[in-house]
Amino acid sequence: MTLIKSISGIRGTIGGTVGENLTPIDAVKFASAYGSWLKNETKVEHPIVVVGRDARISGSMIQQLVMNSLVGLGIHVIDVGLSTTPTVEIAVPLEKADGGIILTASHNPKQWNALKLLNNKGEFLNAAHGEKILEITENDSYIFAEVDDLGSIKVNDTYIDKHIEEVLKLPLVDAELVKKSGFKVVVDGVNSTGGIAIPGLLKKMGVEVVELYCEPNGHFPHNPEPLKEHLTELSKLVVKEKAHFGIVVDPDVDRLAFMSEDGEMFGEEYTLVACADFVLGKTPGSTVSNLSSSRALRDVTQKHNGTYEASAVGEVNVVELMKANKAIIGGEGNGGIIYPESHYGRDSLVGVALFLTHLAEKNCSVSELRNSYPSYFMSKNKIQLTPELNVDSILKGFHKKHASEEVSTVDGVKVDFEDCWTHLRKSNTEPIIRIYTEALSQEKADKLAEDTIVTLKEIAGI
Repeated sequence: MTLIKSISGIRGTIGGTVGENLTPIDAVKFASAYGSWLKNETKVEHPIVVVGRDARISGSMIQQLVMNSLVGLGIHVIDVGLSTTPTVEIAVPLEKADGGIILTASHNPKQWNALKLLNNKGEFLNAAHGEKILEITENDSYIFAEVDDLGSIKVNDTYIDKHIEEVLKLPLVDAELVKKSGFKVVVDGVNSTGGIAIPGLLKKMGVEVVELYCEPNGHFPHNPEPLKEHLTELSKLVVKEKAHFGIVVDPDVDRLAFMSEDGEMFGEEYTLVACADFVLGKTPGSTVSNLSSSRALRDVTQKHNGTYEASAVGEVNVVELMKANKAIIGGEGNGGIIYPESHYGRDSLVGVALFLTHLAEKNCSVSELRNSYPSYFMSKNKIQLTPELNVDSILKGFHKKHASEEVSTVDGVKVDFEDCWTHLRKSNTEPIIRIYTEALSQEKADKLAEDTIVTLKEIAGI
């Protein structure tokens, strides 16, 4: 099955069979369900929805299907065209729209696409709203508009520029200081909309840009997840160009990773750590990341006399806890920066601008900046279980075994030891336990994972 329906949207591979892949019919049904839910929720006869897409090959086709399904429901559409996830998120409130749809499968390969759904604040829908949309899709309970009540489509392709302007207006972003620093940066835009947005922002901040894969044609030149093993060409070009650092984003530009001047990864986990260090130094407060993110954020927050708390995994959960704690910055260890001063969504443009200002103020190299933070190493594993095994009881057994330690059951089981941690989460779709560990060396993180697997097998009797 390559069609995945969840409370956060629908994603799948293009082509194939209806109900098993993301076919045109599936796109129409899901867009219609969202539009039907929105009309019912807002009680507005002609709601307004912002629709944008990343540069995937299937993007234009899916966008036309989605927009015209909404028009058929009597919804007015603002077509922002080639865009980024955070761009659509900021466009919704700026347009005073009732919702938004982003067409992107994030870091998935080019054969995938997805519909991500927003509310009138430009934030992802909560679980209850997602469930209602799934229910409408399941029952095909749509009522389309009569001919005199059809919606309309208005094109507005200025939003990446507007997004850049909004970022430059942020009080902590100092474009003049960055300009004086004379930075040279290599950008890998993975041939999607990051290739438009990130160079556009950098040039406005007076940075010399070397573009790598910045043509938004949807032909991803490497696996689009911004991990070290996929970025050998960026590494070589940063060194060859004698650049100050490299930037890579995923296709929809909500995940951000940096590469040091020596061609080594700064570390996706440390994108948030560096930006939080900068923000906390100017505006003390609390921070939030998810349970599977590095302890380094907690350390940096405490260094600034702030408080840190971890949420369940998932952007919606991070945002919910950030609002409850009035956190001034937060996000996820996959390079997702959430800065409420801008908006409640992961935003690589905001991350780049904060990082550049931080680096300009520090007046040091990127590798020196990285070395100034606590060094942690992560290991990510999984254990396959047979369907008849009760995953919940296995996790309870693991909790019981470590009852004397600091344990969180917010999302699976996380055990915090003095200088390391292990986090276990069950998959919602298959009998797998995901195992994340972090320690002061890679060897220790790997060993902690191995020991955890042995313990789980003992508890499960396998």
